[in-house]
Amino acid sequence: MTRYARIVGLREERIDEYKRLHEAVWPEVLDRVRRCNMRNYSIFLRRMPDGKHYLFACFEYVGIDFAADMAAMAADPKTQEWWKLTDPMQEPLPDRPEGEWWAPAEEVFHVD
Repeated sequence: MTRYARIVGLREERIDEYKRLHEAVWPEVLDRVRRCNMRNYSIFLRRMPDGKHYLFACFEYVGIDFAADMAAMAADPKTQEWWKLTDPMQEPLPDRPEGEWWAPAEEVFHVD
């Protein structure tokens, strides 16, 4: 199992809409998350001192081929529909890796 953390900005005027969407995530999207071997998935929201809002996602990956599972998620039609709703609400960090929407964060400590 590997833990991942990701960060993306959230447009202030879209916060309420983003929260509403995530109060009732589509079952097909949740099923795809599980089928792509993601567990214990959470997204947190925080306004930072720069005045901007950021989403912090963390999850555990229990599969054996992260790239293949993420490609399967990206190819899924229902997930693509979901992202068409959520992506315009977000503001990717300018220093994220090429081809990534959410920027990775380094784990520096963990305890169970």
